[in-house]
Amino acid sequence: MTQNHIIRWAVFSVSGTRKPRNDDSWIVFSSNLDGAKVLENTGESSVTNQDMVFAISDGMGGGNAGDLASSLILERMAVAIPETFKAAASGFFPDSISHLESALKEIHQHINDAGSKAEDVKGMAATLAMVWFTPENMYLANVGDSRIYLCRNGKTEQLSRDHTYAWSAWKRGEIQEVQYRCHPRRAALYEIVGGGHLSVSPYFAAVPYEKGDRFLVCSDGLIDGVWERHIAEALHECATPQETSEVLLKRAIDNSGIDDTTLVVIDVG
Repeated sequence: MTQNHIIRWAVFSVSGTRKPRNDDSWIVFSSNLDGAKVLENTGESSVTNQDMVFAISDGMGGGNAGDLASSLILERMAVAIPETFKAAASGFFPDSISHLESALKEIHQHINDAGSKAEDVKGMAATLAMVWFTPENMYLANVGDSRIYLCRNGKTEQLSRDHTYAWSAWKRGEIQEVQYRCHPRRAALYEIVGGGHLSVSPYFAAVPYEKGDRFLVCSDGLIDGVWERHIAEALHECATPQETSEVLLKRAIDNSGIDDTTLVVIDVG
């Protein structure tokens, strides 16, 4: 049953201390029959007659390759998502997960093609973490180690899956969080968008959302400076998306700040 939910959000993105350029990219857009409308870093909007998409991408590669890869992924996503509306208007109702999978395969090939045209962007790649709110449901997709969390009724859980063997070992209970954070292979991704890989296998999920839910989408720069308990505390205790973002960003920068750090906090009201 469709409900009249109001989505409120706040996005922050800062460069790390090791380089001046920010290779993270983010996008917030609404989607309907008219296409995608890109929105500001803070705001609120209804999902009664439109979809809302929030996405973060962490670019990798030499030169300006990382910055280009992450921005290209999100630009292509803003083209792909509205296609579901056009299909529905024609009487065909596509499965959203299948549509996302097809879109990401096309985007993966697009990044590989773009990365093969010039030496300075050869092998460019990026992660992706996105949440897609429809009037009925929320769909997520992630590739790499950018993350998605949900805080509901005081309990916080990671909805996404890091595509590293170190993360899998941590979640299986083979190592503790402190060991995971010091693991020499923590950042060794076996799934990325682009990078010359022949294929990509994102993680997808459908999550029914409800009033009072709070979501966090972030790049790994945030994780470098905050532990799981810090994320849970901020998501549960802060009053607004803006306050939550500022608290988490400050702690991440104070504790690390080396990598680019991007996060979006989303409240369902």
